[in-house]
Amino acid sequence: MTAVVSHGSKPHEARITVEVPVLRVGAGPSDYEGLNRFVQSLRKPQGLHMTLLHIGILDDLGRDIAAWTKGLSPSEKTLPEIASWLTELPVLQGFLGKSDKLIPLGGGRLMGLEVDVPQEVHDYQALLVQGLHVLLDDLGLDNIDDFILSSPALGYRSPRWLPHIAVGKARTRHEPEMEIDPVAIEFGDSQIRNREALPLP
Repeated sequence: MTAVVSHGSKPHEARITVEVPVLRVGAGPSDYEGLNRFVQSLRKPQGLHMTLLHIGILDDLGRDIAAWTKGLSPSEKTLPEIASWLTELPVLQGFLGKSDKLIPLGGGRLMGLEVDVPQEVHDYQALLVQGLHVLLDDLGLDNIDDFILSSPALGYRSPRWLPHIAVGKARTRHEPEMEIDPVAIEFGDSQIRNREALPLP
C-alpha cells in the first residue's frame, strides 16, 4: 500500500509506521550524493527508510474508527489494542535490495528510489496488511478495505504497495521517472517509528 506521510510532526502527533532503516546506498557516500543532480534538495542519508505499513497519528486513527463504527469502538478501547498488536509484530531481518529508477511520489512533490526487494519482504508486508485487517475486524469494523482506503489517518491512496525510499524534493511537480545507474541498498531490521508514542497496554 502507498501512504502519504508528512514530516515535522509535534511529539503528541507522532506518525506511527512499521519501517526498515536504510543502512547504505551503493558502495559509499558518493553513490547517494550523486542523486543530488536529480532532485532539488537531497535528504540526509541518516534518516532514509522504507515504510512497510503506515498507521498514522493514533489519536486520529482512533477517531476514524469511532466514526466508522458509530461510536461502538471508542478510542479508549481501540488504541491500546492497536499498540499491543504493533509491539507484538515479528521483526523482519535486514536484507539487500537494489534500485535503478527514480520515481515521483506524493503527487509529484517528492522523488524516490523504486526498490527491488526479495520476495520475503513482499510476504512480510502482505502479512502486515493481513494482520491489520484481522485487527480491524476484531475492533468491530465492517467493509475494512473501504475503511483503510478512506481513513484520513491511515492516508492510503492505493491498495498496491510499491517498495520505495523518498530521497528528496522534486525539482518540479512534473518530474518523470528517471533511469539511474543501478545501486545496491542495504536495509536494517524492521522497527516501529515513534514507538515511544504508543500508549501502554
